[in-house]
Amino acid sequence: MPARRAESESPGAIPGKRRRIIAVTACALTAAAVLQQLLIVLGHGRLLPGWQPWPFLLGAAPAWLAIRPWWSRAEVPARCARIVRSVRRVPAPLWPAAVLLLAAGVWAWLQDKEPYIGHEEAVYANKARSWWNGLPDAGWGVYRPVGLPWLGRIALEMHPGVGALRTVALALTLFTLATVYLVAARWLSPRRAVVVVLVVLSGLGFLRRVPEFLNDIGATGLLLWVIFLLVRAQENRDGKALLLVPFIALAAFYLRYGVVGNLLAIAVSALLAYGPRAWLARGRQLAIAGGVLCAGLLPHFLYATATTGSPLGIIFFATDQAERLFIGDGLLYYLAIFPYRLAGDLGAVVMTAGLVVAGAAARRLWRSRRPVPGAGAAPGAAPVRDDDRRHVFLGSSAVLICVVLGLATDGEPRFVYAPVVLLTILGVGGLARAARAWTPVVLGCVAALSALTVLGSAQVIAHGAMAAPNLLKKSTVPVALELRSERPCLLVTGYEPDLGWYSGCDAVTYGQFRELSPPRGTDISFVLFEKGRLQPSAGELKRLIGDRRTSSRTIPAEGSIGDATVITLHRGAS
Repeated sequence: MPARRAESESPGAIPGKRRRIIAVTACALTAAAVLQQLLIVLGHGRLLPGWQPWPFLLGAAPAWLAIRPWWSRAEVPARCARIVRSVRRVPAPLWPAAVLLLAAGVWAWLQDKEPYIGHEEAVYANKARSWWNGLPDAGWGVYRPVGLPWLGRIALEMHPGVGALRTVALALTLFTLATVYLVAARWLSPRRAVVVVLVVLSGLGFLRRVPEFLNDIGATGLLLWVIFLLVRAQENRDGKALLLVPFIALAAFYLRYGVVGNLLAIAVSALLAYGPRAWLARGRQLAIAGGVLCAGLLPHFLYATATTGSPLGIIFFATDQAERLFIGDGLLYYLAIFPYRLAGDLGAVVMTAGLVVAGAAARRLWRSRRPVPGAGAAPGAAPVRDDDRRHVFLGSSAVLICVVLGLATDGEPRFVYAPVVLLTILGVGGLARAARAWTPVVLGCVAALSALTVLGSAQVIAHGAMAAPNLLKKSTVPVALELRSERPCLLVTGYEPDLGWYSGCDAVTYGQFRELSPPRGTDISFVLFEKGRLQPSAGELKRLIGDRRTSSRTIPAEGSIGDATVITLHRGAS
C-alpha cells in the first residue's frame, strides 16, 4: 500500500478534505494576524476597538497543530531555504545588537508620545530629586524600595529633568533584554535567543512600561540571573555559581521589594525540580550564600524595625498597600488575562507552547519516579531528557510566581514579567523541536512577525494606552506649574506625586493631611478638580479648614478631570 494512503487510513488521521479545510483556516487566520499588525503600524489601529489587535494567532495555532503530522514532514520550498541561508550568512552577534537598537528606537519614539511623568514614576522621581537637591519627596512611602531613586539621583547629576530619569529606564530595559538573550542563548542557541528577545519585546504588557521610570523591568533581568545561576549550580556541580546568587538577589530586592514573592516561588520550584538532596549536596555553598544574603538584608531589617517595629514590617506594609478587593483577586486577574493580554497575540501562542513543554517535562519526570514492581519505570513512560529538570524548574517558577503574587497583591502585567520571559524561552524551544525540518522557517517567521508586532505595539501604546493618562495630565500639570513657589509649600490633593514633581511642593492626600501638622510658615493649598478622585465632601472640607481664613481661585485646564479649584490657607493660619 502506498505510504500516503496508509497514512490517511491510520487511526486518528484527519481525512484529506477536512485537512485542507483546516490548512486554509490556519493560513487565513495567520494572514489576518499579519495584515492586522500592518494596519496598526501604518496608523490605522483606530479601526480596531480600543486599538486592541484581535487574537487571530490563538485561533490559528490549534489548526497548525492539528495538521502538523503532514506539514512537518513536507520538504521546505527552495525559495524558503534560500532565504534561510541568506539570513544565516549574517554574523550572529549582529542580530541581538539590532534588537537592542530596535528597543532603544521604540523607547525614544514613545518619549514624545508620553511627555508627562506618570503617577508611579513621580513617586520615585520625587525621592531621587529630594536626595539630589533637597526638595520634598511627595508621595513617598516607607514601603518603597530605594534602588530606583538611587539610580535616578545619579542621573539627575548629569541632567536635571525627566529625560535623565527616563534614560535610566532605557538602561534597565537594555540590561534586561541583554540578559534574556544571554540566558536564552545558553539554553537554546544564539539565533533562537534573538527570537525569544523579539517575542518578549513585542508584548504589549512589556513594551508599555519600557519608556517609564519604573523598576519592574530591571528587577526582571536580575531575577532571570538568579534563575540562571541556580540552574548553572545544578548542571555544573564543580562551579561556584551558587555563591553569586545572594548578590544578585540583594540587588533585585533593593531595586524592588516585591521580588520577595518571586524569590520565594523560585526557591520552592528549585526544590521541586531538583529535589532537596541535590541542594543539600552543596551544603557548604548554601551556607555561605545564606550568610551573605542575611548580611546584605541586615541594613533593611534594622531600618524596618526602627520605622515599623518589625524586621519584616516594610514587606508586610508593602503587601497591605495592594489595591485588592480580596485575597486572591490578583490571581483571578492573571488567569483572566493569560496569555493574550500578558504578551499579545504572538507571545500568547509562544507562552502556551512553553506551558506545554514544561508540562510534558514534568510528566516524564513524574513517570520516571513511579517504578512498577519488578519492571522499573512505569509502562509507556517517555525517556527523561537531560533538560527536563530545567524545564520543570522554569515552568513551575513561572506558575508559582503568578500564584504567590496573585495571592499577596493586586494584579498588574508588570508584576509578572519574569513568568512571561520564562515561558517564552520554553515556548521558542518547544516550537523549534516541533517544527522539525521547518524549524528555521518557523522561527524566522516568528521573528519577523515579532519585529512587526513591536512596531504595532508601539502604535497601540502611543494612541491607545497613553491616551487616558495624557489627558489626565492635561489637568494636573498646568495646575502644578501654576502653583510653583519658592517658599515652603504643601498641596493637599488626590494626585500628590504628580503635583509634587511639577510644582516642587510637598504633597499629601486629604486622608494624610488629617494626621499631619505642617510646619508654621508653610503655604497650604487644597486642590480639588471637577472630576477628581479621593476628594472630600463639602462638609468634610469645611471641617478640614475650620476657622482658618482662606482664599479661593480656579485654574482652568483642558484635561479629563476638568478645572481645578485651589483653596489656599492664609499664611500663619496653619
